[in-house]
Amino acid sequence: MSALPFLTIAEASAQLRSGALSPVDLAKAQFARIAELDGRLNSHLLVLEDSAMAAARTAEAEIAAGNWKGPLHGIPIGLKDIYNTEGVATTGHSALFKDHVPDEDAFTVGLLRAAGAVFTGKLATWEFAIGGTSMDLPWPPARNPWDLSLDPSGSSSGSGAAVAAGLCLGAMGTDTGGSIRGPAAWCGIAGHKPTYGYLSRRGILPLSFSLDHAGPMCWTSEDCALMMDVLAVHDPLDAACATPPKVSFADALGGGLAGLRVGVVRHFFETDLTTDPETIAAFETSLAALRELGAGVVDVTLSPFGVYGDTGSLISRSEAYAFHQHWLRTTPELYGAYGRQRLMAGAFISAADYVNAQRQRAKLVAEVAEVMKTVDVLVFPTARCPARPIGEDSMASGFQPFFNRAFNVTGNPGLSICNGYSSSGLPLSLQIGGRPFEDALVLKVGDALEKALGTRSKRPAFAM
Repeated sequence: MSALPFLTIAEASAQLRSGALSPVDLAKAQFARIAELDGRLNSHLLVLEDSAMAAARTAEAEIAAGNWKGPLHGIPIGLKDIYNTEGVATTGHSALFKDHVPDEDAFTVGLLRAAGAVFTGKLATWEFAIGGTSMDLPWPPARNPWDLSLDPSGSSSGSGAAVAAGLCLGAMGTDTGGSIRGPAAWCGIAGHKPTYGYLSRRGILPLSFSLDHAGPMCWTSEDCALMMDVLAVHDPLDAACATPPKVSFADALGGGLAGLRVGVVRHFFETDLTTDPETIAAFETSLAALRELGAGVVDVTLSPFGVYGDTGSLISRSEAYAFHQHWLRTTPELYGAYGRQRLMAGAFISAADYVNAQRQRAKLVAEVAEVMKTVDVLVFPTARCPARPIGEDSMASGFQPFFNRAFNVTGNPGLSICNGYSSSGLPLSLQIGGRPFEDALVLKVGDALEKALGTRSKRPAFAM
């Protein structure tokens, strides 16, 4: 099997720019791989081979003529199927939107297209980014490439699975309660939820307007940084899109971590929720690596994780129902059972509960800001355990596998990286959070840890 799909974006970009690799050959390798593997992985809802090969041929001609556009020029990228694509169906993995064909790209899709990215396909998601791993939708759910009997997590399930299996070199996901970082953790990739407002959400099917984030999912933190350099552009038509100073995320990588102050939110995973021993062991190994890199490590205290989780759930369910209420009333049968139940929950949340949740949220934002006067980053596991069986519905069963929702509530950046493997060979994960708009530092720490821990040389056996 060709090794081309296992190149990182950084590696492939260098070869494409020098002429050692053709965008057409890279795209052909990707589609051969999709044809061979995705019938079992189910990461793609729609494969865009014809348009992608045309884009690859254009990129080849542009690069040959000396018109290299940057590190994403000619790079195969997948899109979670809630990103609008001009003239191409955007379904939200739902029968309700199976015939929905947008007339323009999402803002971030337009940025990637202008950077020369080659879109390989529209990727599986939980229905409308909330419906869980469901078997009653028009398309089957994505599976975990490390073990097809296991769940990839969601809602950016296809994005996590496709990147891990080498079906695309990078992908776009979204994150309202952990939907980038959960699949990143269970699929063993890097997934970055940027600071709220760093990236535009215009043209992405909404779930919860005050919690939704767009972000990159890649094999490495370095690749996430390369994508962020293209994506972090102010959109004047997204009222929540901020205008922070322009930085180069890729240029901020390297240089060591001497003097970095690392805060460990230990009670999240030792007291608030029980955590798998192998996950904790890998976490302690990561702390040792941070110390070796010159960082200082101290424990810090926040509110119990459940406070963050409950606050985020109240807000997201209320806002999701506000968007879906018309269709839930008129065509409820077009939703899957999980999606319908979860969206309908918002109908039973009072205005007082929603307002009080937003007030509690403000207190939590202030709490994290106060703690981060004393440390530069916060760390804790992304997931409490490795991937669990496909179809096991964590939200319905009451089991909460992830420590993700805190950074959705506060809006701080959060990056999940692979920091080891279980005794059965499944990925384990670490989450790194930073101050608002200090995403470059978060990615720098992730890049340094990936290199120190040596976790990026192992791919799923299914994909080899």
